Amino acid sequence: MSVASPRSGDTQRARPIATNPGLDWQPLKPRTLVDSVIEAVIAAAASGKILPGDRIVEADLAQGLGISRVPVREALRILESQGLVVNEPYKGSRLRPVTQERIDHLIETRIALETSAAARGMRAGRNGAAELDILSRHVDELDLMRTRRDAYGFASADTAFHRALCQLSGNHVLCDLWETLSRQLTIVIGLSTLGKSMADIVDEHRRLLGVFASGDIDRMAHALDEHINVQTHAVDFLSIIARRRSERSAIYSSAPRHTSR
Repeated sequence: MSVASPRSGDTQRARPIATNPGLDWQPLKPRTLVDSVIEAVIAAAASGKILPGDRIVEADLAQGLGISRVPVREALRILESQGLVVNEPYKGSRLRPVTQERIDHLIETRIALETSAAARGMRAGRNGAAELDILSRHVDELDLMRTRRDAYGFASADTAFHRALCQLSGNHVLCDLWETLSRQLTIVIGLSTLGKSMADIVDEHRRLLGVFASGDIDRMAHALDEHINVQTHAVDFLSIIARRRSERSAIYSSAPRHTSR
């Protein structure tokens, strides 16, 4: 079924584009340099190239990306507003440090939002073949990124699966709230692959897909708690970050130094 775009003068409220029930597709926006800088920072953080607490030097980032400092400055401002970057006087910008308390709060909020989203989607019957096909494709993408050992691609596919699950709720406020966490989730998921098998994470999503298909709300709540709460707490993020920082320092210290004559 085709859906006409709303025209000026239409008296009826514009309907969302919905090729599948429960999904409110939004028009794609032109990609800007600011968007590219944000993605570059998230990709580096999710793959452990930039670690929580690391400085992000505006001039160095601009030079590395081959662009001016203006879009870099705007990108860092946006990331700061989303809680991913902190800016301290006389110290500059840093990727927000990870604490156990912050991880706990992130997990608690995710469980509340995604459990509500899944229950609402199942009650509305949005767990049929069309919806399951969408979720399944995200799991397939997740598995593909696993075979490529692409931590950022893997984290992005994981985030996309949970975004789609939330969209099936049909609750726009819930989706907006979840979206404010999405980039933080991408970084956390990417870091978790440094201490946990990607194959295990793929299997967890396949189990979530099966429970969602069953329509059993109580089982889904338990499955999400296992996936988000238990499994995330099983990952020692602080040790992963410390180990990664030590490995990076060792590589840097062993690199040949160029001296001027």
